[in-house]
Amino acid sequence: MYHLINEIIGISLGIIYDVIVEPPSVGSTTDEHGHTRPVAFMPYRVNGQYIMEGLASSFLFTLGGLGFIILDQTHSPSTPKLNRILLISVGFICITVSFITCWIFMRMKLPGYF
Repeated sequence: MYHLINEIIGISLGIIYDVIVEPPSVGSTTDEHGHTRPVAFMPYRVNGQYIMEGLASSFLFTLGGLGFIILDQTHSPSTPKLNRILLISVGFICITVSFITCWIFMRMKLPGYF
């Protein structure tokens, strides 16, 4: 069971992509003054990513999935009302934070699209 979970996490992290393509951990860009600045997202490339971008995205996908798992736990009839409210709140917050942050990541990745 744990082996299957580790495989799913490894695939969502983009480990297979990272092994095949061997991207850098972060990229760099030159600003208007000629200074080199690090960037964590590979802009204008939906099918390409830096390693840090894959780690951040997979963390957010995991956070959203954890929110759904927490919401599923609220259906137990033996859960007290206060715990049920707390579980619903935490689950909803996890899903909302994950969704909004992934939306922001996509706006950073494709600036003119959204």
